[in-house]
Amino acid sequence: MSETWHQDIVQASSHTPESLMGGGCTLDAKAAKWYAVYTSSRHEKSVGQHLKVREIEHFLPLYRTQRKWSDGSRVTLDLPLFPGYLFVCIQRMQRVRVLEVPGVLAVVGGTGGEPGQLTSTEIDTLRSGLSERNTQPHPLLKVGQRARIRSGSFAGMIGVVERMKYSFRVVLTLESIMQSFAVEVDSEELELVNAGQLCSP
Repeated sequence: MSETWHQDIVQASSHTPESLMGGGCTLDAKAAKWYAVYTSSRHEKSVGQHLKVREIEHFLPLYRTQRKWSDGSRVTLDLPLFPGYLFVCIQRMQRVRVLEVPGVLAVVGGTGGEPGQLTSTEIDTLRSGLSERNTQPHPLLKVGQRARIRSGSFAGMIGVVERMKYSFRVVLTLESIMQSFAVEVDSEELELVNAGQLCSP
């Protein structure tokens, strides 16, 4: 068993995933913003530990899943919801400190060569929603029936609807990092959205 898998099992058994740690962006709201960080493959948790040691506020969304080993045994793991990404709350001048962290490849860029910012609403929604909903990674989708979630932690977010055997799930996308994840919902929690309504609050 690799060291990375061992860390995943320890993380799951402790039931304290980093997706549930900490509060909002605690630095000066005018100076500190949330940014996505791209990491080496399977190094998201070690990067998070380095950031913690450096006292850099961060958020690593995790989801819980079960895996079966070749010997038939099953383990419960907490794995990154967005493989290769986590989020940091920093002032612009602190980007160099983040880039110095082992395993960090880049701060995800936005327009004009500047780092792409995420809103506090996106981060807060992820923080609260992951503790209440069954989520999992999902391939990025561009087409399909679109709907707005009307209630709960993800209320107001718009995504692509997929039908499951006994319920629905909505595939939501963080455009800033072009990553999607799926959330299970009941049909009464959804309202269909047409193309003209996509920009509505």
